[in-house]
Amino acid sequence: MELEHLIFSQGPQRVAPFSHAVRAGEYLFITGQMPTLKNDSTKLVEGGIEEQTRQVMKNLIDVLNAAGSSLEKVIFARVYLVNFHDFNRMNEVYSSFFKSDKLPGRTCIGVTGLAVGSLVEIDFVAAV
Repeated sequence: MELEHLIFSQGPQRVAPFSHAVRAGEYLFITGQMPTLKNDSTKLVEGGIEEQTRQVMKNLIDVLNAAGSSLEKVIFARVYLVNFHDFNRMNEVYSSFFKSDKLPGRTCIGVTGLAVGSLVEIDFVAAV
């Protein structure tokens, strides 16, 4: 199977050395996105878990669109939370991006820290 490593100039700026996504056959593996401003990977969006989750989802959508996919084609998501007390508030924002009968599979993991001081990071596996 051929792999295609995708880096998009119109995608969110990367915070580390990685591809925005890797295409493997008909699947996309979208790198975990941070709640950074689109044009400055050193600055988090202002606000708490709701604002950060919303920005992460916007950044993921930018990558999905650039790769020729969409939220409707997301198969699986992994959510990383620094504070599990944020779980319900993160879920409210996260779920608002999907149709209630078309939610992807998901794992939510508690972590001790994330890049750039983020409260949340999300990655996706999607179909092309």
